[in-house]
Amino acid sequence: MNENDHKDLRDLLKQNIAPVTHTELRRDLWPQMLRRLDQQQPVRVPWFDWALAAVAAAALVLFPGVIPALLYHL
Repeated sequence: MNENDHKDLRDLLKQNIAPVTHTELRRDLWPQMLRRLDQQQPVRVPWFDWALAAVAAAALVLFPGVIPALLYHL
């Protein structure tokens, strides 16, 4: 693309994209974020995660030769 093509493209973009007028936030979000972080929420672990952990533990017990390979990849 030459300079003329760039100028034409720039002009088309200026015509078709409205300028941003309101760039300031309506309110400060940081206090709301701090309140949300301070709320204590219990950690819930789904049953499927426990099932996957049990399957992984069983696989390690049944196939102990896999343990060195797993440790190598860590």
